[in-house]
Amino acid sequence: MNQPKTHQGRCFCGAVEFTVTGEPAGMGYCHCESCRTWSAGPVNAFSLWQPDALEVTKGADQIGTFNKTPGSSRKWCKQCGGHLFTDHPGMGLVDVYAAVIPTLEFKPGIHVHYQETRLPLKDGLPKMKDMPKEMGGSGIALAE
Repeated sequence: MNQPKTHQGRCFCGAVEFTVTGEPAGMGYCHCESCRTWSAGPVNAFSLWQPDALEVTKGADQIGTFNKTPGSSRKWCKQCGGHLFTDHPGMGLVDVYAAVIPTLEFKPGIHVHYQETRLPLKDGLPKMKDMPKEMGGSGIALAE
């Protein structure tokens, strides 16, 4: 039988370690101002998982949480400040930042909140004004 794939990840200093098991519900890039300023980059690569696919295996007591809005709970390591996850309770998913899962083959499928982009990309992927309709957005696609 095929066992579900398990990926191991960690924060910048290694105080927090985790695993994700199975396949992400989706992967892509977020261009919203909140993700850009949180990540200190022009775009944020995300991988969305069912909450039960994520298990913190070390350092759970070292995880801090910040809620800018009720729609997201951003998590980071209290020791090094390394960003780890964002819980999205309205979507019922957790974003495990793609950069902290070194063995995950990142296969982006979409750009979200592209109306806010600071780094226009021409990669052939759909560019959503905000979010897909099934995720509570307008479902409006923008031109590349």
